[in-house]
Amino acid sequence: MWHGHLGRDSRVAKPVPLEGTNLDRRTKARELAMQALCQLDVQGDDMLPTLRLFFRENTDDDLVLQLAEQWTGGAWESIRACDDMISHAAVRWKLSRLSHVDRGILRLSVYQLKYCPDVPCKVVINEAIELAKKFSTEQSPRFVNGVLDAVLKMLKQTSAKET
Repeated sequence: MWHGHLGRDSRVAKPVPLEGTNLDRRTKARELAMQALCQLDVQGDDMLPTLRLFFRENTDDDLVLQLAEQWTGGAWESIRACDDMISHAAVRWKLSRLSHVDRGILRLSVYQLKYCPDVPCKVVINEAIELAKKFSTEQSPRFVNGVLDAVLKMLKQTSAKET
């Protein structure tokens, strides 16, 4: 369970202003967050204290560091909710059968879709597809897209019921 070791203790991400920032920095933060989630998937909470070092070894950009920590912490703290949504959306797939990379991409993306209202859904899905292209198998981008489209529909249905 996430305990705010990286300075975050809230599941809902606080918006980071887009003004004057390079979107490539947000892409780099997503890459680092996905990689950290893969490490956490393999090593569990024991990995938490070393994540800041991992991030610092891979970036000297404070915005990238902040976003990577925020998204990793939020996704890890919300892992059960994210995994439940992924399991419902990936109809014929067990979460345990997915690669660590695909699980990391999906967990990060579902977290952003559900808890980061400042990040447009289209951006989340497009970035997830790009992560899958860069870090996973040839079939992964299509799979990730399908799962995230289904998650987005579930979130919209839930939102519509609440209003």
